[in-house]
Amino acid sequence: MKVHEYQAKSLLQKFGVTIPRGEVTDNADEVREIAKRLGGRCVVKAQIHAGGRGKGGGVKVAKNADDAYALAKKILGMTLVTHQTGPEGKQVRKVLIEEALDIDRELYLGITLDRGISRPVMMVSKSGGMEIEEVAASDPNAIVREPLDPSFGMFPFQARKLAFALGLSGEAYKKSLAFLPALFRAYVETDASLAEINPLVVTKSGDVLALDAKMNFDDNALFRHPEIKEMRDVTEEDPLEVEASKFGLNYIKLDGNVGCMVNGAGLAMGTMDIIKLYGGEPANFLDVGGGASEEQVKNAFRIILSDKNVRAVLINIFGGIMRCDIIANGVVAAVKEMGLQIPVVVRLEGTNVDEGKRILRESNLKITPAEDLADAAEKVTKVVA
Repeated sequence: MKVHEYQAKSLLQKFGVTIPRGEVTDNADEVREIAKRLGGRCVVKAQIHAGGRGKGGGVKVAKNADDAYALAKKILGMTLVTHQTGPEGKQVRKVLIEEALDIDRELYLGITLDRGISRPVMMVSKSGGMEIEEVAASDPNAIVREPLDPSFGMFPFQARKLAFALGLSGEAYKKSLAFLPALFRAYVETDASLAEINPLVVTKSGDVLALDAKMNFDDNALFRHPEIKEMRDVTEEDPLEVEASKFGLNYIKLDGNVGCMVNGAGLAMGTMDIIKLYGGEPANFLDVGGGASEEQVKNAFRIILSDKNVRAVLINIFGGIMRCDIIANGVVAAVKEMGLQIPVVVRLEGTNVDEGKRILRESNLKITPAEDLADAAEKVTKVVA
């Protein structure tokens, strides 16, 4: 789950991460008073779940309270297009008004999970304010990585190593030795999957602050953090993904035209790979899980077909916990209920597979059976070619 910048900062502040003074609002008429409280000169920042807001015109410096009001009036309600939103963009519903800082340097700081070593890794770079992917591609040595152990926290020598890598000295160096462990505590204790500060700024007076903040969280751990779960903004998410979550379905929309319904995340990824191998393009990732009911299968079908780009559906089910006959009944019910006109290719294997195939065969519907996954991928890519 993602949160907005202002929400990430409010969480980080609780762990001792220093942030600029600021207030969030969805009403331009409140901006003047907020700006006055912050000293007049301030920054107006669009709040959407995407990076590149500055390049897209969503971050502006205001000279005074009146200027802040005028900028907020333009930004609120605008459709902000960045390299992360896609051409459709995202509508700005809130703005964060922050104090303007006397910035001396911009740096990069981030924490994410390195699956290769099964540990969080803190990454720092002197190239703050840039896309870290660009820095990694152009100059990998510009990024210093430090693996961390959640059981022990950040050791002082690790904080010193990273502070030196950032080229910090004097007052900024001292303050970074508190900032870096605080960020790591926040990452661990909120079950975050990403905590990114870009840029991390050093002011001319030696303060170290998170000028921007991005945090993502492990959905499976949200039951431990109801206060974070309440921060979810469904208006920032794909409507189909929101709908799927209501039924316990794991759905991610993609750009292709072959709808996929699979049980098991690994099998779903393998299914998408083999569709690509045979020249097709998957329209979605959809895992119905190991114990889906007939009703869940119908809902999964409905969500897949809500994507107007879908021209065929591939159903790939391995019946372990889930029975093939339940899947078959769900597919038949969904096809009849929706009056489906596009091709459906079904590959079933496992528990009650013969009964499942009999149900599909006797349904007298235009459902194409497949012997194995390769056969299914070949058949579904041919009908959309």
